[in-house]
Amino acid sequence: MTDFESEWTDNGPYLKMLGLIGSLSNLFSESRIPFIHYRVTENLFCKYFNAENLSRTDTAYDARIGNVGFGIKTFQLKSASNSSIEKIAEFNALSPELRQLSGKELALRLAHYRNERMAVANRLYEINRQIYHVIGRREGKLTIFNSPYDPVNIAAIHDIRENAQSLRFKDDRHEYTFNKSKSVLMKRFVLPDKFIDIDIDIISDPYSVLESLLTDTRDNSATRQIRPHVFLPLYSTRKAPVGVEVNASGKWVPLKSGLNQWNAAGRSRDLDEVYIPIPSEVHKNLPAFFPPRHTSFSLRLPDGNVLKAKICQTNNKGLMTNPNKALGDWILRKVLGLLPGEILTIGRLDTAGFDSVVVYRNGELDYSIDVINSSSGQDNGFLE
Repeated sequence: MTDFESEWTDNGPYLKMLGLIGSLSNLFSESRIPFIHYRVTENLFCKYFNAENLSRTDTAYDARIGNVGFGIKTFQLKSASNSSIEKIAEFNALSPELRQLSGKELALRLAHYRNERMAVANRLYEINRQIYHVIGRREGKLTIFNSPYDPVNIAAIHDIRENAQSLRFKDDRHEYTFNKSKSVLMKRFVLPDKFIDIDIDIISDPYSVLESLLTDTRDNSATRQIRPHVFLPLYSTRKAPVGVEVNASGKWVPLKSGLNQWNAAGRSRDLDEVYIPIPSEVHKNLPAFFPPRHTSFSLRLPDGNVLKAKICQTNNKGLMTNPNKALGDWILRKVLGLLPGEILTIGRLDTAGFDSVVVYRNGELDYSIDVINSSSGQDNGFLE
C-alpha cells in the first residue's frame, strides 16, 4: 500500500474543495446530481496532493506522485449497481486496423495496445504502481474512492460478446467494452468497500456567490503565468516514399532522419544517434524560444533526469543532446522500447499514443521535454 492509499482520506482541504466546487453545480445544470468538470478534478488532485499534472500529455496517466501513476476519473456513479462503464483508452489512430478485426482477435489486439500504452508511460515517468482515483457523482453527494489500475490479463480473457456496435470481454479482474464507432475502450468501475461520501448542498443561486467575490479593489493587472512552449512533431506529412508506413492521417516517420537519423547513409553512426526535428515555423514565429545554435542548455526529462542539449544542423533544424546518443537512448530505448537497429514507424508511435514532443522553457538555458499527441489541439506559443 502506498502512502497515498493510507492517507488520502485525511486530506481535508482536498475534500472540502471538492464539496465547494460541487455546490456550484447550478452554474452548469439544474440536476440534483452535482457536476464537476474532469479538468477541475485533475487540477484539484494535483494541487492538494502535490502531484505532477500529466493530463495534457495524453499518456496513460493524469498525475504522478513519485513512482505512482494516477488516472483521475470523474463520472456519474449509478446508484442501482454502484458501478459505471467509463473510457480508459482511445485508439483513433489505430481504428483502420481495429475495424478489420473481430471476436477474440480484436479483444487480444485491444489488450495488447492498452498494455503497451501503460508500459510506455511507466518507462517515461518511471512508474511502478498505478491507481485510479475516482470522483463519483450521485444525487446530492460525491463519492470518492480508489480503484485498481491494472493491465489487461491477456491470458485470462474470456466471455467475449460482440455485436455491430461493441465488443465486450473480461479478464480475471475486470470487465471491458470496446465502442467500435468511437474506437474507445471502456472498463467497468465498481464501488469498493472503502470510500468517502461528501454531501453536497447545491447552491440555488451560485451567481450571487460569485458576484460577492467581485470588489473594486481587486488587482486587474494580475496575469496568469504560463510557461512558453513549442510542439515538435516526430512525423512528416509530405508525400511518403514508396514502401514507408503511412497512417490514416497521412503521417509517417522518415527512414533516415529525425528519430531514424542513425539509419542515414554517409558515415558510420551510433544506433542511438537521433535528433528531434524543429519545423522552420517555430524559428520564424518564436525566434527567441531556443538559445543560439550550439549553445548548451539543460533539458529535463519527465523522469527527472537532465540531459545537456543544443540546437544543431543546417537552418537550426535539429534538437540534439550531448552526447548525441543520450536522446536516442531515452526516447527510442527507454520510452518506446525499440531494439537497437529497429526502425521507428508511425505505427509504433500510434501504438505508444503520442506522435510529438512538447518542449517548455523554464528559464534561461533551462528547458523540459515531454511527449504529447498532435490530436490534443496543439498550438505553439503558450498552453492554456
